[in-house]
Amino acid sequence: MKSKNEMDMCSGSIFGKMLIFTIPLMLSSMLQLLFNAADIVVVGNFAGDNSLGAVGSTGSLINLLTNLFIGLSVGVNVLVARYYGSGQKDNLHDTVQTAVTLSCVLGVVVAVFGFFCTPIFLKWMKLEGEILSLASVYLRIYFLGMPAVMVYNFGSAVLRAVGDTRRPLLFMILSGIVNVGLNLLFVIVFDMNVAGVAIATVISQTISALLVILCLILEKGNIHFDVRHLYIDKNILVKILSIGLPAGFQGTLFSLSNVFIQSSVNSFGDITITGNSSAINIEGFVYVAMNAFHQAVISFVSQNIGAGKKERINKITVIGLLLVSSTGLLLGSLANYFGRELLSIYSRNPAIIEAGLIRIRIICSIYFLCGIMDVIVGALRGLGYSTMPAIVSLLGACVFRLIWLATVFQFDQWHTVQTIYYSYPISWILTFSVHVVCYIIVKRKYDREH
Repeated sequence: MKSKNEMDMCSGSIFGKMLIFTIPLMLSSMLQLLFNAADIVVVGNFAGDNSLGAVGSTGSLINLLTNLFIGLSVGVNVLVARYYGSGQKDNLHDTVQTAVTLSCVLGVVVAVFGFFCTPIFLKWMKLEGEILSLASVYLRIYFLGMPAVMVYNFGSAVLRAVGDTRRPLLFMILSGIVNVGLNLLFVIVFDMNVAGVAIATVISQTISALLVILCLILEKGNIHFDVRHLYIDKNILVKILSIGLPAGFQGTLFSLSNVFIQSSVNSFGDITITGNSSAINIEGFVYVAMNAFHQAVISFVSQNIGAGKKERINKITVIGLLLVSSTGLLLGSLANYFGRELLSIYSRNPAIIEAGLIRIRIICSIYFLCGIMDVIVGALRGLGYSTMPAIVSLLGACVFRLIWLATVFQFDQWHTVQTIYYSYPISWILTFSVHVVCYIIVKRKYDREH
């Protein structure tokens, strides 16, 4: 029995359904990003620049440690969409049970590991002084909320796979309002500094996770979650890992290269650190808007593969590329044009604003290149190829950026923060070009075999 919130992606207009799918997902992703952005804005305006730098500089480290596990939700998305498209109800139920149980286990593992290893991580980041002590407090509290982060991401992956992106949006709106309210209360009224924004984030993330689980429990149809029978099906787990682990490793390796880049940025001092952190948060909104099409392509391709509708795959990919390019160009241009005004939300220090503008002007004007790269990756994952794009991304983006830092950046005339930022667009162009070749080869092979 299909729920009214589910979507049949195997018939009808691809363009219209993809927009219906992506707009709520885009908005909910932006709201999720607001968790960290609200932290940055509140501490920047009411706790000082050191607190702003402490919270902002931990973002790449948090992503490094969580992307491996959150990447597993891609495997959940692909499997649920395939079984939904092919009508395999038993396998669909086993996948939902396995996904939620697995998310609980992984969440606890990441929380414990991250909490106790925080001093080691921050030492790698080369943070010093007051920023180091503040970042340690924020990061340890943030890690305690990892079970909620995992549960929300895995539960949302199940809902996305069947076309339901509206209810996660409603959940994120509620938890986002709670997050902002608690940020203001804890920082302004109780003067809790970075500890206050971290606690507010954990509480709001827990609310969104509980709402997603409650949604799955109350489902009467294909994706009902039975809380009384938690288990992990070994066969399903292997399939999730085969698709999700390469995706997770890819996300982790991207974050690892960003950690090295952050370390290089940190060498230019506190003003650059804080300006860079503010700019990253602004461009993050552009990224998650584009990433909605990446996730849409995964779900659409996977459902159609399950239903045997291979003739729709190329059209899904092309429409995804057109939509993500338009979105990236529009939002990137707006971020570039209003960069000064947007950065002033995070800090009123003119030097910090100028430092942030350097990054925004280089990254945002051509950020759509990152979006089209991700859409091709989404199509490959939907086709069941997850290792290939992970390897290509490792070589084309991560390894390239590290080589760039070790070579070009070391020359005196190129030893600037601008040189660091230029590594991003160059790596996107290289990686996208190789991904296109891989997609053509994989699609032709799939057509011959099916």
